[in-house]
Amino acid sequence: MHVRGRLNVRQLPSLTEPGIYADGGGLYLRVRKSQRQRENSAPPTRSWLYICMVNGRRREVGLGSILDVSLAQARDLASDTRAAFRQGRDPVEERREAKHEVADRITFGEFADALIDDIESGFRNEKHRKQWRSTLKAHASSLTDRVIREIDTDDILEVLKPIWLKLPETASRVRGRIERILDAAKAKGHRDGENPARWRGHLDLLLPRRPKATKGHHAALPFGEIADFMDDIRRREALAARALEFTILTAARSGETFGATWEEIDLDLALWTVPADRMKAGAEHQVPLSPDVVSLLRDLRPKTAKPGDLVFQSAAGSKLSNMSMAMLLRRMDRSSITVHGFRSTFRDWAGETTKFAREDVEMALAHAIESKTERAYRRGRALEKRRKLMGAWARYCLKK
Repeated sequence: MHVRGRLNVRQLPSLTEPGIYADGGGLYLRVRKSQRQRENSAPPTRSWLYICMVNGRRREVGLGSILDVSLAQARDLASDTRAAFRQGRDPVEERREAKHEVADRITFGEFADALIDDIESGFRNEKHRKQWRSTLKAHASSLTDRVIREIDTDDILEVLKPIWLKLPETASRVRGRIERILDAAKAKGHRDGENPARWRGHLDLLLPRRPKATKGHHAALPFGEIADFMDDIRRREALAARALEFTILTAARSGETFGATWEEIDLDLALWTVPADRMKAGAEHQVPLSPDVVSLLRDLRPKTAKPGDLVFQSAAGSKLSNMSMAMLLRRMDRSSITVHGFRSTFRDWAGETTKFAREDVEMALAHAIESKTERAYRRGRALEKRRKLMGAWARYCLKK
């Protein structure tokens, strides 16, 4: 006769030595202590377990932690489990199937949120983190409540077609992010088969070809007009005008400008060192500053400025809005061009009117270099060559 009810509530706190303690009827309290718990003198893990033999095979069913399940509840769960086995059911398999069923019904939105939570620590900056969520919310909302296993090519085309030609750069990013999410879902067992967001050999055959001028294009000011444009900018007193002037004369990206601190700038050496975590390519970038940029910064720097203060800091002490320079262009009736386009203006000027080497120009733009020879050249930084380049650009922009 099997004795049941061997354990009692009062003795449970004293059962801390690793082992299995029988209550009877197949119910056990398992006490385990990992190596880490032993090293840290941490309390052991204690949980309820139902054990039985079915057709000569040992079956174990976890019933929960002692922190969540009382002795009385554990006995009830053991009774239910025992009854299930008697009826020819297998609670272990039923649990596994229920888990798979839930996994099979996970939606794109649920999985995407979980994936972004897992991978966002690897993103270079806060803007990139926000872009992942915002682009999916804005352009892939039709996928949010779809079961991720059921998403097919037609669903992807429904997302991409409205923006493929209208917002080419955004569309490419959305497609790439959806592809990564679906690949991860397959790796987790939530999907099978080919990825419907795959580009090569799939979507490239189904989506219209973009005109070359629109793919990755930022509207730029012709370099022949830059001097008159700079005249207009320099007459304006707004801080956004100084930020745009600085951005143009350094051929920088707007995000690099907005995040610049006085700590990064050495006015005596006329050098701006942008740390790797603020660069698109993830590598530190040094920008030689022309005398005109140094003069602009000396006039701009408050006497009370601290090293960590932003160079272009609003009156409220915060970073300028990402839209401030774009809004300035709008007020100047220049909404047909973009801030990023001034980098193209710089590159066109250098390529068409100067004899500076292409690698000097690409290095000034902090572009990723594929050629091994050019990468080796970049490691030398060639600061003096680029100093001459940026000085010539400033003189051209300011009619000197």
